[in-house]
Amino acid sequence: MGSRAVVFFFFFLALLSFSASADNGEEEDVGLVMNFYKDSCPQAEDVIREQVRLLYKRHKNTAFSWLRNIFHDCAVQSCDASLLLDSTRRSLSEKETDRSFGLRNFRYLDTIKEAVERECPGVVSCADILVLSARDGIVSLGGPYIPLKTGRRDGRKSRAEILEEYLPDHNESMSVVLDRFAAIGIDTPGLVALLGSHSVGRTHCVKLVHRLYPEVDPVLNTDHVEHMLHKCPDAIPDPKAVQYVRNDRGTPMILDNNYYRNILDNKGLLIVDHQLATDKRTKPYVKKMAKSQDYFFKEFSRAITILSENNPLTGTKGEIRKQCSVVNKHH
Repeated sequence: MGSRAVVFFFFFLALLSFSASADNGEEEDVGLVMNFYKDSCPQAEDVIREQVRLLYKRHKNTAFSWLRNIFHDCAVQSCDASLLLDSTRRSLSEKETDRSFGLRNFRYLDTIKEAVERECPGVVSCADILVLSARDGIVSLGGPYIPLKTGRRDGRKSRAEILEEYLPDHNESMSVVLDRFAAIGIDTPGLVALLGSHSVGRTHCVKLVHRLYPEVDPVLNTDHVEHMLHKCPDAIPDPKAVQYVRNDRGTPMILDNNYYRNILDNKGLLIVDHQLATDKRTKPYVKKMAKSQDYFFKEFSRAITILSENNPLTGTKGEIRKQCSVVNKHH
């Protein structure tokens, strides 16, 4: 065989090899991209957006839930909808841990999934629905529209046993909080912006009574203490009663920079809010965001984007769940 024939022969083999690998799906993992479903389910993002809008119209607190979901899911090792899995005989659900206290409205995420499944069965992941519902929920709350990539796949296991290694508690030191976020690529201004999510929603009394009883935390604004005591009249809140304080009394349903003005005025409900406004590493950014909503939105959008892209499953990893609360059955 001549030298040209040999070269052609090996070139032909290389083409066959490339073709085979493509057929086996090895070339399919494009990672996260904008508009991942443009061919497989072109209406997916519109369906999700419309469902978020309809649900918000009927149940205003769903938007708070979508915003919390992206943090509680994506900050824990991978953005793979592990948060949505129910408990089984072998594993505890992340939803049922102490660190997930107050998370709710998961049934409405199922509503969105069902609507998407009617359009494109078995195509769109719960992980992408979780992320896109957060994006559209932020808009419902008056926040910025954040273009987010898609192409995530769903994990097959709960991460309840390692939750506390990733999610900082509201009483952690600022050093711990900064370190946890830095580990997933979110810097100090990004962290300060993400905590601006406390501009909306509410804090359950069980999470803040230690600042009121047996003695009032002296750093709290005295005018605000009266309101907190009215909303949380018991040192040990009744577990059956839904007792809470709105995070922001001025604009409780709007994601805005009022949160930063509040915490600079010692009206933050949680220890982490107070630390954010007083720690020398974070205070300059708090002051800057208190002055400029545009700056807050810019840093918030950047941080949400980083969070949404944390270690996703793509390509052939994981699965596309049929129901968001249970893994698929593999026979």
